[in-house]
Parts: sequence; C-alpha cells; structure tokens
Amino acid sequence: MQLNTIKPASGAKHSKKRVGRGIGSGNGKTAGRGHKGQHARAGGFHKVGFEGGQMPLQRRLPKRGFVSQMRNDTAEVRLGDLNRLKVDLIDIHVLKQAGIVPIQALTAKVIVCGELKRKVI
Repeated sequence: MQLNTIKPASGAKHSKKRVGRGIGSGNGKTAGRGHKGQHARAGGFHKVGFEGGQMPLQRRLPKRGFVSQMRNDTAEVRLGDLNRLKVDLIDIHVLKQAGIVPIQALTAKVIVCGELKRKVI
C-alpha cells in the first residue's frame, strides 16, 4: 500500500449540493431558502435564542438556586473504619456519633482502603 493510492471507502464521500442551478436540479429558484424573510437574504443572521424581539425564554424564566463548586459536604469513609464500628446497621448518623465523619457532612462515600471482615448493612 502506498500513501498516494489511498482512497476513502465507496459511499463515504458525497458531492456538494449545487443550489440555484435551474429547475431541473430540484434546488433552483429560491435555492432551498424559502420565500422572503431574514433567512432568505444574504447575511441574514440572528443570535442563538433570539425570538424576533420578544423577550427570550431564558430571560422570561426566573433565576433559581445556586450550587457552589467549592462546597465539601461529602465525607470519605474507609472500610477499616466500618470494621471498627460495633453496630451492624450503619447510616450517616451512626458515622457522625462515632466521629468518623464531620458533623457538617451530608453524605458519605465508602472508599476501598483496608478490609471489611464482617457483614454490615
């Protein structure tokens, strides 16, 4: 195989549609742009979300909420820490009372560090 003989697979390339080249082409007269209006004109452009002067949807709806990217409310729990607990039913409150996770933690993730030698729920 030589680099100058490589061709794309058959059917992979399509010839460009030639618009405005007569009625027989199927794309003559208005050239697929419809009749009149901004989109039919050369240079007809409006920004994304523009609704013809009507107040755009993203500005009509109220702003709501904020999620801080810096918020750190998820604590990490090691398997070895779960091993040391005396109870079998473990939830976030049990972890807080045992001092494994901080009081302000809302959720906890178990990470694989150490071994779990007994069954926990």
